Amino acid sequence: MALEFPELIESEAQLDALLARPSDELVKFMQQLDGDLIILGIAGKMGVSLGQLAVAAIEKAGLQKNVLGVARFSDADARARLESTGVKTIQCDLLNLEAVANLPSVPNVLFMAGRKFGTEGDEPLTWAMNTIVPANVAHHFRDSIIVAFSTGCVYPLARVDQPPNEDTAPGPIGEYAQSCLGRERMFEYGSLEWGTRVCLYRLNYSIDLKYGVLHDIATKIWNDQPVDNSVQAFNVIWQGDANQQALMCLGQCTSPANVLNVTGPETLLTEDVAMQFGELLGKPVRFTTTPGNASYLSDSSRATKLFGSPSVNAEQLIRWQAHWVRTGGRSLNKPTHFEVSDGAY
Repeated sequence: MALEFPELIESEAQLDALLARPSDELVKFMQQLDGDLIILGIAGKMGVSLGQLAVAAIEKAGLQKNVLGVARFSDADARARLESTGVKTIQCDLLNLEAVANLPSVPNVLFMAGRKFGTEGDEPLTWAMNTIVPANVAHHFRDSIIVAFSTGCVYPLARVDQPPNEDTAPGPIGEYAQSCLGRERMFEYGSLEWGTRVCLYRLNYSIDLKYGVLHDIATKIWNDQPVDNSVQAFNVIWQGDANQQALMCLGQCTSPANVLNVTGPETLLTEDVAMQFGELLGKPVRFTTTPGNASYLSDSSRATKLFGSPSVNAEQLIRWQAHWVRTGGRSLNKPTHFEVSDGAY
């Protein structure tokens, strides 16, 4: 049975509930999955809702599985939210090899740790977070199955009519994207060295209304600021769908490592989306420049064949986002920098 969604999302509590609502397919998958789950880097933008979804799916399946959440937990509120919904939290600095070695051995691993914003000027820490941490994790969890979050930024910039698929050779631009490929290589090495089953989960622009490309564009227009249209196009996916697919990717792990693009099937043009927001928000739209002919894009047709179409399409996301911004919905104040095409984050 397909999930049903409201016409508009009116509150953060409603948003959180929708993000943590499992599909029937996910519940069935959890019934077939052996053992507990551990989510590394759970305190980030996406991790809290992923942990809550995993717990909800397990409960709906009538199972007794633990969901462990690991992070440094500099944000005490995130830890409290997770604990309140049934995630068992563990404080750990994943850069510390001894600390990682003391983590419990869990058969199912979702790896979300990484660094992006603030890369420029602090490149050594970005490389450490995006390569040393994966190396530590790949070694300690070498007997587990691992879904490792990555990014479509490992691909070269693409034309609108030629989005990269999983067979496209990487071509990362800038040190952030290069370090993300380094993260993938650490997990690929572990998969080859120890036979660890791995899925590299290349995500392009998750949307949960408090942040994301659509949030960035809508907020600019609402505040009467010009929209940077230097990047012509982008892909997005509802964070609820991205979380569902992440958990179900535990069934897509192989050795050598499998690769899967995760995003919506639509290729959205920046200027078209901005004009839609202008109409929905009742605001004029201005642009900063002339769009280029290359963007970060991904062909997610392989994921669509595996998991079906996302439950929320781009048109619905745009309507939700406009209403969220117009009614003063909370922002995480973490811009995506989707307009950056030179790799300098």
